[in-house]
Amino acid sequence: MKRLIDYHLRGWKDSPLRKPLLLRGARQVGKTYAVQALGKTFSSFVEINFESNKKAKSIFDYDLDPQRIVHEIFLITGQQIIPGQTLLFFDEIQAAPEGIIALRYFYEKMPELHVIAAGSLLDFAIEQVGVPVGRVQFLYMYPLSFIEFLCALGHNQIIKEILSHSVEQEMSSGIHDKILALLGNYLAIGGMPHAVAYWQSNQLNLQACAQISQTLVAAYQYDFIKYGKSHQVKYLDLLFSHIPQQLGKKFKYSLVGDFRKRELEPCLDLLVTAGVINRVTHSDAQGIPLGAQADLNTFKLIFIDVALSQFMLDLKVGDWFLNPLGEFINKGILVESFIGQELLAYEHPTKKAKLYYWKRDARGSEAEVDYVIQQKRQIIPIEVKSGKGRTLRSMQTFLESHKESPYGIRFSSNNYSLHEKIYSYPLYAIAKVIADGDQEILDALLFLIS
Repeated sequence: MKRLIDYHLRGWKDSPLRKPLLLRGARQVGKTYAVQALGKTFSSFVEINFESNKKAKSIFDYDLDPQRIVHEIFLITGQQIIPGQTLLFFDEIQAAPEGIIALRYFYEKMPELHVIAAGSLLDFAIEQVGVPVGRVQFLYMYPLSFIEFLCALGHNQIIKEILSHSVEQEMSSGIHDKILALLGNYLAIGGMPHAVAYWQSNQLNLQACAQISQTLVAAYQYDFIKYGKSHQVKYLDLLFSHIPQQLGKKFKYSLVGDFRKRELEPCLDLLVTAGVINRVTHSDAQGIPLGAQADLNTFKLIFIDVALSQFMLDLKVGDWFLNPLGEFINKGILVESFIGQELLAYEHPTKKAKLYYWKRDARGSEAEVDYVIQQKRQIIPIEVKSGKGRTLRSMQTFLESHKESPYGIRFSSNNYSLHEKIYSYPLYAIAKVIADGDQEILDALLFLIS
């Protein structure tokens, strides 16, 4: 299964400025699979999993000298490690946090060796021991995007059409409806690699994919005891189950239960660190960077994956196959979450992606734009219309009050169109919008179908 991260991992491999790499992302988004796929491009690949091989953690006990560590790995695995020819992979590195610090010495004393570390709870280990600043690189991973989903199912020609299609020209209705139907499939299956791989090889077995969602949700809940203090686990459980009910809305702690914000807020931060949820933070969006004008106390939340959100809400997903156009209307909040999930997936992976939205609360003239993004040095507002709706009062209000924004973007189930300062794209065309502002992202998308 080809992923966007593959392009960036190969770029890291060949870069003369390469440093040891920390691959970050939530549990089960495909980090190990991606590194193993990269390993096939080396003469040899050596993997140490510190969660399954607990004795291996002792290699960091004596000192952090890379020559000694490499020798001990050879004794453990029987595999030679040759700089320039071997990829050394430390998996589940959070179980051996000293290994993160050791990356500094690999960079300083053995720079020719390719080293990657990853882990399902890596960010908590980083908070514990820190990172060797300037001595490591980062890449972030997310669930499969819609374009990656299409690639997994072999729809490369459709990907080419999406990436090349101009907003000024309508897509033929037959092709447009076909892609919307495939998008309905994606919204039912989601972007978690295990579910997509199972769907790829066992299509029409929706019940099995639902069982995979159930297993993933249970795994995320099991992790609470690993990163939450004992008294926080009940709050983590409560927040985790309640967050899908507040999708698309300003998050309010008061709706979670009879608990104080000071009890819930640290636990919400833990879920964000784990990558289980993502904040969409309010920004005035009057200048760049967007985060400089963010109100950190005003935010919405989206879950890591739309299929998992639906499972937790106990929603039936079969109608995404039977009547996708109707579901785009009936499940508009999930469609909005999907857009956020896509924006994260197409962000450049060298930095932690952040989402923003805009809202004006003035009495009698309230307005809200679902997302605002930065493309080059311009701020672009995005509205999500799950059905055929054409009312864009909030978008117009934003553009009137943000004179530096040249245009706005609407995503809906409608076809492509352009009217004055409003660019209207189908819901499936998010990758095209992001790639138009970033050549490297476009190159990564084209790599999928090469």
